[in-house]
Amino acid sequence: MGFHVLQIPFIINLVLLIVIALTPTLAASPPNPIAKPNCIHRCGNVSIPFPFGTTEHCYQSSSFLITCNQTFNPPKAFLQNTSIEITDISLDGQLRVLQFVAHDCYNRNRTRVSYSDPWISLPIYLTVNNTANKFTIVGCDTYGFVSGRRLNRNYQTGCTAMCDAKEDLGAGSCTGLGCCQTSIPKEVWRVELTLKSYENYSYVWGFNNCSYGFLVEESAFTFSPENLTNLKNVERLPMVVDWAIGNGTCEEAQMNSSSYACKSLNSKCYKPDNGYGYRCSCPEGYQGNPYLIDGCQDIDECQDPSLNKCKKRCVNTPGGFNCLCPKGYHGDGRKDGQGCIRGESLVFKLVAG
Repeated sequence: MGFHVLQIPFIINLVLLIVIALTPTLAASPPNPIAKPNCIHRCGNVSIPFPFGTTEHCYQSSSFLITCNQTFNPPKAFLQNTSIEITDISLDGQLRVLQFVAHDCYNRNRTRVSYSDPWISLPIYLTVNNTANKFTIVGCDTYGFVSGRRLNRNYQTGCTAMCDAKEDLGAGSCTGLGCCQTSIPKEVWRVELTLKSYENYSYVWGFNNCSYGFLVEESAFTFSPENLTNLKNVERLPMVVDWAIGNGTCEEAQMNSSSYACKSLNSKCYKPDNGYGYRCSCPEGYQGNPYLIDGCQDIDECQDPSLNKCKKRCVNTPGGFNCLCPKGYHGDGRKDGQGCIRGESLVFKLVAG
């Protein structure tokens, strides 16, 4: 009988361990919430902070809908119901997405054998970042265009990539020999890629018979001569997209407290460099999600060795910290300042005198 009684606590603990192990990771909340209560805050490797969300009550507007496709392992996040895969969402107002690569290939008879001209169309409040991305063409007999819509008007720009021999190509150089790059304007929300060839690769067939075009995050792509062939196996490359709230200014948004997106008491509003509308941020000394009530939380600099600049004693304050010296010392107490100097301060001596 005693043996069975001893088994009961063991069985209870075992059941608790099984329940914990089977609990979905999506149900767990991060220490500082980034999503609304009872909303999924992660899809695979991608964090989903509000104003983004996967269900209607979890996002700010339909432009911020995220579809979490569970058929992949791990699951993948997509913008709305499109094929635009998201790899990162930043509260600084940026998304990193994967954009398809355009290609144009020919055979020895100067006949086109394959071609793709991908396009991307972003929902309202989202625009392609005009400084982080570059329109890029790779090939030795090609020219291409990036076109589409910005604001309510059309735009088009492009460049030419040529070379006579593979020896002309230089690694890291994208100035026209086998590779060219150009910038795009601000406020672009639709992108269409077009590739063309001057001589259908008949004069460079020995080492190049395809061209490639893509709008890519500049820091994610460095040209090399091998790109003339190895890009054939690349379907998508990273691109940066900007997002903002609404289409009005901070001053206009603040006039309607119910729709004003900067919900945290400590948040502040600012105008983005690209696109329209406004964004919210936590001020210096705070961190978190400014789009949530109480989302901007004070940073305890005293507990973070990389932020604690105090020589002796650190006292955390809302949005900052103070450095104190012990009795018998004077100075600002900072590692990057005077520190704490043993002895009475000059002010104390003058008062005493």
